[in-house]
Amino acid sequence: MLGVGFDDMTVAEAAKRAAEMISGGERGYVVTPNPEIVWMCRKSSALREAVNGASLVLADGVGVTLGARILGRPLRGRVPGIDFIDTLFGLMSLSGGRVFLFGAKPGVAEAASEKLRRRYPGLVVAGVCDGYSDDVSAVIGKINAAAPDLLVVCLGAPKQELWMAQNARHVSAALCVGLGGALDVFAGAVRRAPAPWRRLGLEWLYRLISDPRRLKRMAILPQYLLAVIWSGLRGKGGR
Repeated sequence: MLGVGFDDMTVAEAAKRAAEMISGGERGYVVTPNPEIVWMCRKSSALREAVNGASLVLADGVGVTLGARILGRPLRGRVPGIDFIDTLFGLMSLSGGRVFLFGAKPGVAEAASEKLRRRYPGLVVAGVCDGYSDDVSAVIGKINAAAPDLLVVCLGAPKQELWMAQNARHVSAALCVGLGGALDVFAGAVRRAPAPWRRLGLEWLYRLISDPRRLKRMAILPQYLLAVIWSGLRGKGGR
């Protein structure tokens, strides 16, 4: 879709595959593009390569599933990053899996870790680091010292995707996952849309109402959909 390839998976299938990668020692990273990230990929070849180079590319956003239907290649459903990681944490907690939380403002990862420990008693939060350090070597050293199985990277797009593409091979974690503002949600700093809004595919609207400053970012959606329609009419397979 506009140069970005997606894996056609459900939330459960994606989490199971990620868990298998971790248990099997497969190294890689996971991205969860929404229409905004797909649009960024049109303008940045480095970002497009980073996204397409991921082990799993999951459809996070109703605009992605709508675009797939427009192109005549419908996906089986959305895979919101927060639902994916929630399911994966549940699987990891069964075997005492270790996770490192990297990103967000100072104090957020710590707050998220406390709530995750209570929510998933078997999950080991091996370490945390905020996203405000420019010393990549120091961050990687801290991550590797904690020996996590999974590294959650919440630096926001496109920074997190580029960071993983450049550094995933240098960290000891088998798998890295880019998840934007997930740590804010887990920490309780940001409230997620109620379940009925999510079921209707209106989580984006709830977030816009909650934070009108997102309007500028949402303005990309019409341009994105027009580009998808045009690519379909041209028969370019969504390129």
